[in-house]
Amino acid sequence: MPIARITPMLPVADIAKSVDFYAKLGFVVERQNDEWGWAKIRSGECELMLDRSTNPHFVAPRPTVIYLYPDDVVTHHDAARKNGLDVPDLDVTFYGMTEYRIDDPDGNHLWIGQEKG
Repeated sequence: MPIARITPMLPVADIAKSVDFYAKLGFVVERQNDEWGWAKIRSGECELMLDRSTNPHFVAPRPTVIYLYPDDVVTHHDAARKNGLDVPDLDVTFYGMTEYRIDDPDGNHLWIGQEKG
């Protein structure tokens, strides 16, 4: 039985802060429940869930890595900077991706890239 899709759920400490951060990367809130401490956000076909309850005792950053594939990484990178995020320069990796890497406010690692073309 195949799985139709996957939606990662990231642990966060503050829903509002996380929603604001991801908005700067082009995500919009699809649904949110502040009482639960949960939000589902979307950018194109990419969905993420942010949830405060998955780790109520934040003591260390998570080793979670989410790889995001924008249609145009250069434009996405420029927009993230214009939106006020402190992002490193784009890098061309040994595995053929043009990418940049940042952490969200809760230490979740975001690698954002596109195949070098």
